[in-house]
Amino acid sequence: MTENPNLTNEQRAVLFDKATEAPFTGEYLHKKDDGSYTCANCGTQLFESTTKYDSGSGWPSFDQALPGATTETADTSHGMHRVEVTCASCGGHLGHVFDDGPRTTTSQRYCINSAALSFTPETAKDERTP
Repeated sequence: MTENPNLTNEQRAVLFDKATEAPFTGEYLHKKDDGSYTCANCGTQLFESTTKYDSGSGWPSFDQALPGATTETADTSHGMHRVEVTCASCGGHLGHVFDDGPRTTTSQRYCINSAALSFTPETAKDERTP
């Protein structure tokens, strides 16, 4: 996995050492702007802002990832049974997915570390589109 040299120490710890940022501290927890969330390491588009919701968990939550953007694997660390979510492009750890999301959509809760993400506002996306 190629590491982006511009990552902070916290981003490296989350993406490469599977650390978890403290709840209610992440940069994107309360962000409501339109746009897309990308992998902080490789820039792959992962989630659309339209799928983000407030789960009350302390981490940004999404009810679905973009198709093919993430990989899910069993995680039995710390005596728990969870499903780890990684970036399909670079393998960076993003967080976990649970089946306790909003029932009006997918019933999934992608619980993602802000440190693993970057954000592209809708206006910046529009400027890139010919």
